[in-house]
Amino acid sequence: MSFFLEVLTGGLLAGVMYSLVAIGFVLIYKASGVFNFAQGSMVLFAALTFVSLVERGVSFWGAFVLTLLTMAVLAWLIEWLVLRPLVNRSPITLFMATLGLSYIVEGLAQAVWGAQVHALEIGINDEPYEVFGILLSQFDLFAAAIAGGLVALLGVLFNKTRIGIALRAVADDQLAALAVGIHLQRLWLIVWAVAGFVGLVAGMLWGARVGVQFSLSLIVLKALPVLIIGGFTSIEGAIVGGLIVGASEKLAEVFIGPLIGGGIENWFPYVLAMLFLLVRPYGLFGDKAIERV
Repeated sequence: MSFFLEVLTGGLLAGVMYSLVAIGFVLIYKASGVFNFAQGSMVLFAALTFVSLVERGVSFWGAFVLTLLTMAVLAWLIEWLVLRPLVNRSPITLFMATLGLSYIVEGLAQAVWGAQVHALEIGINDEPYEVFGILLSQFDLFAAAIAGGLVALLGVLFNKTRIGIALRAVADDQLAALAVGIHLQRLWLIVWAVAGFVGLVAGMLWGARVGVQFSLSLIVLKALPVLIIGGFTSIEGAIVGGLIVGASEKLAEVFIGPLIGGGIENWFPYVLAMLFLLVRPYGLFGDKAIERV
């Protein structure tokens, strides 16, 4: 029983890392109604900027602030050059724009900071820590605490402030939101900047775990089943979806994998996501009226 709980808890904590990436997708989807394929590249760009500044002698917090400012400038450029000309275009047009944007941001990161792999040290050891007889990773516990604080902060921002109300209005109908005086471009700028901040946090944690490298942008693929299960429009859904994906893939690998030859951790979450699409296509917390691309 203790082994089962250890695998389950380890999976839940690993799922928090997936949730951090999925939250960035949810923010953009709530603002524009489109799946932002460039979120993975934003995670890479933020992590690469941060670690490159640290390697050049900038302090930890100095690099953090400078990276945040860089992501804000990137958000402004995206809003100005890409989103503003595409207001009221179809969701598939916006999706294709973010697809192209993904490769542009990734190429820009490579041009500015180079293509080598960077080790990132954020001062958190990845050593086991015993809780009620269960061995847990200190790093995973730290990541879970960060994700919890981030969700609470975003929950207040988008559920208790005028920005959150405006965000829901824009997600429902952009023309109606413009008609009542909501500044669409300003709202998109704020949301993309916040998504950049979330990308920085996710990039730092993933970079500290696997190293800052260009494959970091591929973690978007891990966020897909999280979004399908949790729902594209809910931050809470991104957290719950991440926990389900993390726990299910670990349990499946340990208890089902040996029966069919192993190696099912990477694709089992997609099987789960397909089942959710069949019985609950809007996810656990998603809006039934969402329009899929």
